Amino acid sequence: MAQASFGMIGLGVMGENLALNVEEHGFPVAVWNLEGEWVDRFIGKHQGKKLTGTKTFEEFTKSLERPRRIMMMIKAGTPVDMTIKNIAPFLEPGDVLIDGGNSWFKDTQRRTEECEGKGFHFVGSGVSGGEEGARFGPSLMPGGSAESWAAIKPVFDAIAAKSDSGPCVTHVGPDGAGHFVKMVHNGIEYGDMQLIAEAYEMLRRGLKAGPEELAEIFDGWNKGPLESFLIEITAHIFRVKDEETGGPLVDKVLDKAGQKGTGKWTAQVALDLAVAVPTIAAAIDARVLSSMKDERINASKVFSADGAPAVSDRAEFIRFVHDALYASKICSYAQGMALIQAGSKEWNWNIDMREMARIWKAGCIIRARFLDSIMRAYERNSSLPNLLLDEEFSARINETQKSWRRAVSFAQTAGMAVPAMSASLAYFDAYRSADLPQNLTQAQRDYFGSHTYQRNDKGADAPFVHTDWVHK
Repeated sequence: MAQASFGMIGLGVMGENLALNVEEHGFPVAVWNLEGEWVDRFIGKHQGKKLTGTKTFEEFTKSLERPRRIMMMIKAGTPVDMTIKNIAPFLEPGDVLIDGGNSWFKDTQRRTEECEGKGFHFVGSGVSGGEEGARFGPSLMPGGSAESWAAIKPVFDAIAAKSDSGPCVTHVGPDGAGHFVKMVHNGIEYGDMQLIAEAYEMLRRGLKAGPEELAEIFDGWNKGPLESFLIEITAHIFRVKDEETGGPLVDKVLDKAGQKGTGKWTAQVALDLAVAVPTIAAAIDARVLSSMKDERINASKVFSADGAPAVSDRAEFIRFVHDALYASKICSYAQGMALIQAGSKEWNWNIDMREMARIWKAGCIIRARFLDSIMRAYERNSSLPNLLLDEEFSARINETQKSWRRAVSFAQTAGMAVPAMSASLAYFDAYRSADLPQNLTQAQRDYFGSHTYQRNDKGADAPFVHTDWVHK
């Protein structure tokens, strides 16, 4: 029997769809799953395809041509370590083991070192796009050695989503680089989704816009600079009817948002690397607050706001919200890209920032027209420290700044929670300010803790000094 070209461990929704994607692009696939009946069901459901079902790791690895290319689509954490431990005795030098789950990037760094020490390669790869992306073309973010990339490149190039800029996959960098970038991708996704939710809040409460009008507004936005997968599906969501009541289904969805951890990781790593990501952090906080439904109901009975001011010009208000969403989105991406640059520097990954924007153009959840502008920004300056400083983005911010402030001011006056838009605006205002009030913060720190400070009239390299503030 002919050997398979690629192996898939894990036949959940993502593993199954990726296996079918790989097979349809000319690479016979061997599959293994912890529950053997899943293998039988999968093979039985796809008769005629070049799929080989196996029940043991020995059988699985023997069914694969050398060097073996094996992808794990299993739950992150202990299951990954156990799978590596159990399959390692059957692997040989040159084989490549790929973790396609949302693993913590430092676990990936550790696993890479351990696997390379045993003679085979380990790749930590971000996979974005959900089950549809897995089946028809995801965005892939592999991190690992150059040798491992050379081995898996033909398969990953074939199965990745395609945009006008090529396959949505690239060699991100060594060891944990791929999972780090996927983590930040998910943090940006959190920010994007929260910003859209806040735009929705202003439109439904400020304009009293119903789902039909909201669908039309978002459809219109999806034909301009905000064009994206998330804007597109938002318009569609507003048109879906509830089978029980006949009304809009979105109005029946409980306002308690879940999270799986990658957004939280993004904020934690940003703190470790001293990178400000307030929009992403605000989006995480918003989900946490949303989960406190009972407390919020009780608080709503204690506190009230004056309510939304009257809107005299609907078209103008919609433009304000549009511009606020776009400008806030620039800040959210600026924060995410700055975090990727900081991680690349910290762990010597040498990540190509233009490539990160390119591989997100199709297949992934944050795919958007906006990413073309980010590509151009890094083409103009590959070491751009912040997207806000790019000429295209700075011009767009200047165009939208007045509308942005009007929209956020309206929401705050009306008592609407818009934490991500507010955080984006505060980030922008702090970043553009030559002088900030942290001179007082430094004086306070020196007062109560003798933490010292630098004088602003002694040059950039001024020595740190301490003042006895108490006895002055």
